[in-house]
Amino acid sequence: MSMQAVLWDMDGTLVDSEKLWDIAMDELYTRLGGVLTPAVRAATVGGSAETVMAIVFSDLGLDPDPAAMSSEVDWLHDYTGGLFDQGLPWCDGSRELLEALAGARIPMALVTNTCRSLAERALNSIGRQYFSAVVCGDEVARSKPEPDPYERAAALLGQSPKCCLAIEDSVTGAASAESAGCPVLVVPNDVEVPSGPRRHHVSSLTGFTVAGLRSVYSHLDSALGDQRA
Repeated sequence: MSMQAVLWDMDGTLVDSEKLWDIAMDELYTRLGGVLTPAVRAATVGGSAETVMAIVFSDLGLDPDPAAMSSEVDWLHDYTGGLFDQGLPWCDGSRELLEALAGARIPMALVTNTCRSLAERALNSIGRQYFSAVVCGDEVARSKPEPDPYERAAALLGQSPKCCLAIEDSVTGAASAESAGCPVLVVPNDVEVPSGPRRHHVSSLTGFTVAGLRSVYSHLDSALGDQRA
């Protein structure tokens, strides 16, 4: 079996927006009268808006009123969107690999827990032309770490998830892609990601080629085939 498509995570994988989320999360805690700790920030990386806000409200001992949490989600997205609008820094090697895949006519999808409205603002910097499909966290019944986002992305590309290589940086995202059946290239950003039979870890995408991705995919597919046998 050969790699038929590549499914990209966005924050921390394609663009180094986690640093901007750090700023936004700090501002949210200041707004709510608290101090964001590294442990809580790590727990929110890659999470959906609802999951992140549940963690925040629990950490601060706030009443988890749905209306209040929804209001803070809106504030967080608006604040982060302003940071996105100033331009997003690329993760090392990601832009070059994106261009190489586009040049090789490999179908690609963007698969993110970020909501559609904020993802659209990010795409102003990244470029919509690279992606045949974009799946956002607020467009699926269950967001990452559940398999729904990756299953939907593969379906939109007309592929089985097992034919798609996912590129992820977070525990949440890798679990989502793996549970959908995708082999996963893990490029950790700020949080350590456990290893697994469907995962290949690298420290950076710098110097990665289309042939390199195909090789990673073939290696993972062969390993899974051996396990199934």
